Amino acid sequence: MATYTRTALIQYALRALGYPVVEINVAEEQIEDRVDEAIEYWKLYHYEGIERMYLKQRVNATKITLLENVATTFPLNSIIAGNTSGTTAKVVRQVNEQSHDNILLVKSVSEDFIAGETISVVDNPSISATYQSLVLGEIDKRYVEIPEYVYGVVRILPFSGVSTSRNLFDIQYQLRLHDLHDLTSTSIVYYKMVMNHLALLDHELNAKPSFEFNRMSNKLYPAINWDYDLALGDFLILECYRALDPEECKKIYNEPWLKQYVIALIQKQWGQNLSKFGGLQLPGGVIVDGQALLDQAQQNIVALQDELLVKSAPLNFYCG
Repeated sequence: MATYTRTALIQYALRALGYPVVEINVAEEQIEDRVDEAIEYWKLYHYEGIERMYLKQRVNATKITLLENVATTFPLNSIIAGNTSGTTAKVVRQVNEQSHDNILLVKSVSEDFIAGETISVVDNPSISATYQSLVLGEIDKRYVEIPEYVYGVVRILPFSGVSTSRNLFDIQYQLRLHDLHDLTSTSIVYYKMVMNHLALLDHELNAKPSFEFNRMSNKLYPAINWDYDLALGDFLILECYRALDPEECKKIYNEPWLKQYVIALIQKQWGQNLSKFGGLQLPGGVIVDGQALLDQAQQNIVALQDELLVKSAPLNFYCG
């Protein structure tokens, strides 16, 4: 039977364990937990549980919310300060966005403003407003928030390159135009040597930005000069790996290994529940033997994990 929803997968697993002929002594909450556990294990270790993607993350300015709609009266590049806290910041704009209504775009926030205090331009105190709240942007946080579904970041794509354009004045275009107009009578060796040389220059002059990333914190810290390498409103392009979402990829619920693993986990939970009443004799002489269910489920789980980790399809060869 095909199972393309979470509910269908759960019903399939219960029927495989004997329901409705046999009562499955597992609570709905426990079943939901075991399904979550199975899907998370599948995402982490199955070769089809994660896919490569390119993620763009915008570098935003810090946004100050004012009580009055006077944000446009603050001059660009002016320094503002809180009259009580003494906190300073610089008024800026970013690509396709500038201060408007009661939202003031700033950067280089020194400390925390105090709610309700008056902030004014240092060189022109007559331009002022009442501070309400603040949302720090990436330019001041110095890190980028990464979505939960991202399991690993491979690299940050370079901001520029020696020969990345495709126009009339591009080096590759000129080489092909003048030196490779006829591949039947021209050697490609020279072209290949020049391209290798350009790639070396690109590597030396436009090194890929390094970074620090930990999936538990979902924060990526690029090793860049935040004041010069990126303009406000620009995007960081990340090559990363994300876990597939079963609600988007319904075929995950019908994956044979996952179905068997869900069955084994629910059976293990069933055995754990019954093992607390081991040796109890029910009316009619039936003796509860939860330990046998538990042992059988544990064997199935070990076999399935071994199949996934040892016998799965090999990864592609990588030569670096």
